[in-house]
Amino acid sequence: MSIGLLRLLAILRVAMTYRLDTFLQGRRLPWGLRIALVFWPARWLGEPSAPRGERLRRALEALGPVFVKFGQALSTRRDLIPPDIADELAKLQDTVAPFPAEQSIAIIEHALGQPVDTLFKRFDRTPMASASVAQVHSAQLPDGREAVVKVIRPGIDTVIEQDIALLRLLARALERFHPDGKRLNPRVVVEDYRLTILDELDLLREAANTSQLRRNFASGELLYVPEVYWDWTRQTVLTLERIHGIPISDIARLIERGVDMEKLAERGVQIFFTQVFRHNFFHADMHPGNIFVDATDPSNPRYIGIDCAIIGTLSEADQYYLARNLLAIFHRDYRLVAELHVECGWVPPDTAVGAFESAIRSVCEPIFEKPLGEISFAQLLVYLFQTARRFNMEVQPSLVLLQKTLLHIEGLGRDLYPELDLWATAQPFLEDWLRQRYSPAHIAERLKRQAPGWLEQLPLLPGRIMAALDAVSDSAESLREQQAREIQRWQQEARWHRRLWLVLVLGLVIGSLWVTGLLPAMP
Repeated sequence: MSIGLLRLLAILRVAMTYRLDTFLQGRRLPWGLRIALVFWPARWLGEPSAPRGERLRRALEALGPVFVKFGQALSTRRDLIPPDIADELAKLQDTVAPFPAEQSIAIIEHALGQPVDTLFKRFDRTPMASASVAQVHSAQLPDGREAVVKVIRPGIDTVIEQDIALLRLLARALERFHPDGKRLNPRVVVEDYRLTILDELDLLREAANTSQLRRNFASGELLYVPEVYWDWTRQTVLTLERIHGIPISDIARLIERGVDMEKLAERGVQIFFTQVFRHNFFHADMHPGNIFVDATDPSNPRYIGIDCAIIGTLSEADQYYLARNLLAIFHRDYRLVAELHVECGWVPPDTAVGAFESAIRSVCEPIFEKPLGEISFAQLLVYLFQTARRFNMEVQPSLVLLQKTLLHIEGLGRDLYPELDLWATAQPFLEDWLRQRYSPAHIAERLKRQAPGWLEQLPLLPGRIMAALDAVSDSAESLREQQAREIQRWQQEARWHRRLWLVLVLGLVIGSLWVTGLLPAMP
């Protein structure tokens, strides 16, 4: 029996255990599937007692790490799935049993080409943490620096490909049989997830992301990112500076240390907007497990960020339109929000702007009845994307990553400081960013950056102009020939129509004369 078939049978067993068949109740299904559900063994046990979101979460946990990570990714797509399911999937924890230390050592020695006891002054065989894709060991470099060594789980790439193939199968079924299947784009969600999780298997990519993020915040006090030890890093092994901090989720310990919680919450928001708009390079997996706090100076706390496998970027156009959209929402200028969506191509150019404006207003106005400090910035963005999807908006993966990150940051900030007014931090930041973007100094800097490329192309410009003119001339000649053929065809059709009209008129005249007796009948 093939591995794929065994895996499918395992999935069916888990589906029966957690009564996932209830997700299909009330749906229009093909007759074969309806008959299969009638004889589905689990249905004989009666209705399940646990809520559907909890049953789905427990099923994903039972199916293993790839499905757990998929559930985590799906939990951020609140523009696609109901809130009760999204809330439950957000509880998924990416922790699995460690693999033997001997396998870790074999992978490290194969990647770095030396015995582990030569590579490190100390290497702890017991892992510090173990997740679906990798596990982490503490170590000490030959010069005494403390480090952590991340090692890819052996054979995980094969498991991922098998489970992705099954997820594609389930996505096609959902798209075909669920009434909202096409709108939900499940196959696109699966492909986005596949690219994300495969990126996590390349630790050189994560090392490069970590190095870039560290450089971006090197001169400030907002965020600290550990140093990459490149001599001990390869595609399957990543060695980083070991950091010491308080987990961001340990609020009791932060309060005990006297940390300024309001400043800590506000700095989280500042970090997000700085990454998205100033650096255009943002950590897109900022859940609590990846964030620590340096509380050395409690009145001036600093974030520590790890696990930079998933990074998001936006195009300059998306940055600009996102900033203007957020400010327009803040000012309740729904017409401008609708026009910006059309202008930047997020919705089709033939979108009825008036209808779109009305839909946005119906979503936003009830939210704005609350005090600003109680309004969820991230949830408002989710509602906006949900509304835009009704007008055929195709949400780009970069915007999905941004939405996910903002949900994490806002939720984290309000856990730290419930009175956090994200709008008060966001509005001046966005207004200042837009002013700077069109300041003479910034425009001069952009021109300076583009000038070498323009100068390099300048000698080629006359030839390209001539080629373009020749192309236009050829196109015009072709168009004239096509027009001449069309005119000739129209002339032929016109002659044919005139003749047909003449025959019809003559026929009517002759018929009228014959009916009135003025024309003798034909013999």
